[in-house]
Amino acid sequence: MPNLPDVVLWSIPAFVLLAVLEMVGYRLRPDEDAAGYEAKDTATSMGMGLGSLFVDLVWKIPIVAIYTAVHELTPLRVPVLWWTIPLMLLAQDFCYYWQHRGHHVVRILWASHVVHHSSRRFNLSTALRQPWTGFTSWPFYLPMIALGVHPAAVAFCSSVSLVYQFWIHTERVDKLPRPFEYVLNTPSHHRVHHASQGGYLDRNFGGILIVWDRLFGSWVGETDRPVYGLTKNIETYNPLRVATHEYAAIARDLRTARDWRERAGRVLRGPGWQPAPPSAPPSAPSSAAPSAPTSVPASADSPAPGPAAPEAAA
Repeated sequence: MPNLPDVVLWSIPAFVLLAVLEMVGYRLRPDEDAAGYEAKDTATSMGMGLGSLFVDLVWKIPIVAIYTAVHELTPLRVPVLWWTIPLMLLAQDFCYYWQHRGHHVVRILWASHVVHHSSRRFNLSTALRQPWTGFTSWPFYLPMIALGVHPAAVAFCSSVSLVYQFWIHTERVDKLPRPFEYVLNTPSHHRVHHASQGGYLDRNFGGILIVWDRLFGSWVGETDRPVYGLTKNIETYNPLRVATHEYAAIARDLRTARDWRERAGRVLRGPGWQPAPPSAPPSAPSSAAPSAPTSVPASADSPAPGPAAPEAAA
């Protein structure tokens, strides 16, 4: 088993310190156009982050068991060397793109990821607002395990990606020079991802690299100032409700669903999916036969009949 550090655990003090420095920066040099910080929102984000550390310990037990079984079954092996680690990071970033995109377009997956988008603020503390049901991500990395990457190496690459994405949750950094903006995920790209405007929805899914979005047609540049949060925001700072509110909404929709087709759509289609309204029953045909119009012969002095005048609109 490769001996790789838990970079997320080691980075927690830096996360907290940088968030505090950004908070102080807003107090000393406020930006009227920025969302900034709000005490309850920040406390909720930090509470979600701390809670995810403990809850993830439980979810990791079955995930590690599955990864280990798959790794034992595959004959392939990728050694952990100085030149293979960049390749594994690239592979993890590719898998992360599809995992992230999937969590935006499948509602049962969105129920987990929506936690990260539930804040109407966008600052470094928002990066700490992590879901408590992260077990929904593991299938997307099975191809790496099947190709011989050790589960510990996959976990290391995921940790590097998570640490990288911390700094892009800020409004204090404007656009970077064009080469960086073209290749890397930056604060500008990620502000778009967290926005709730129609043209920004479901865009910029990349983790470390933004090139996947450019390749697969999901990239949008930042133009209008983003409005953060959800299209239908939640009015709570309770961490438990923040973590479970979309699961509760799915349960309510399933109780009122008309049939199994609608139930499947409520779970597996996009978050905004709605079933087609029930079609109205056909009206019964009238038993009375329509009366034939009376034919009036035109006299030589009367004009030839023309098209009927349109009725006045009600």
